Amino acid sequence: MDEYAMASPAPGLRPYVASYVGYRQHGLAPAVHRGLPSLHLTLILTLDEPLVVAAHPDPRQAPGRFDSLLGGLHLAPALITHDGSQSGVEIAVHPLGCRALLGRPAAELANVDVDATAVFGDRFVAEVRERLSAAPDWPARFALLDRVLTRRVRTSPSPDRISQAFHLLTRGYPIGTVADRIGWSGRHLTDRFRAEVGLRPKEAARVARFDRARRSIRPGVRLADVAAAHGYADQSHLVRDFQAFAGCSPSRWLADEFGFVQALAAVTDDDGRHD
Repeated sequence: MDEYAMASPAPGLRPYVASYVGYRQHGLAPAVHRGLPSLHLTLILTLDEPLVVAAHPDPRQAPGRFDSLLGGLHLAPALITHDGSQSGVEIAVHPLGCRALLGRPAAELANVDVDATAVFGDRFVAEVRERLSAAPDWPARFALLDRVLTRRVRTSPSPDRISQAFHLLTRGYPIGTVADRIGWSGRHLTDRFRAEVGLRPKEAARVARFDRARRSIRPGVRLADVAAAHGYADQSHLVRDFQAFAGCSPSRWLADEFGFVQALAAVTDDDGRHD
């Protein structure tokens, strides 16, 4: 068994949750998966086997096994291992939605992985995992997540100017331009942005560019073309970002993650609702 499914959350959840990915694999070869930096926090609820984290983004954090995990924004890969079987749901949480959904800013979780029960509580996580396991299919599981997460949303948005800065920075605007538009100095923008999101503005902009570029990498696609399309100075510049954020070259990442990349590309094309 090797299945993946993707879905967008209900419209009312989209300011807080970007996507759902369900996965279930049994009888495959043991493997290592890199959890790469992106501009979403990662919430994982397992269905059967625990999630085995061999290395966290912060090397000071000891490896561990998790029935549920919430990972903050980070600048280094997490290494996930499995012995041929793994299953669960991965929920991409928008950093600007953390106050409403998690009751805290994204910065409080920056560069760390925690058991999701530390944020959501033991009872909530146990009940949701049990109901996910009992659901008949992926659409039913995603519908369940829509219901339980919608009930957790509280009106507690991130500051307006931070939200504006986030959207401008992640679309490639220079920091000086962003600071001018929102009426702050560059230093004040950096301090406030980091306190809310957990990354500096320059770091967020780099991660956004890297995330877009790595999603464009496919067999047969020239790295130089990917680099040019996503604002890198040249192919070497893209390779350096890969070494920094993934701990390997683009070709090594694609070789290791080929099945995962192909599976997600297939379900995205079939679903038709994802960027």
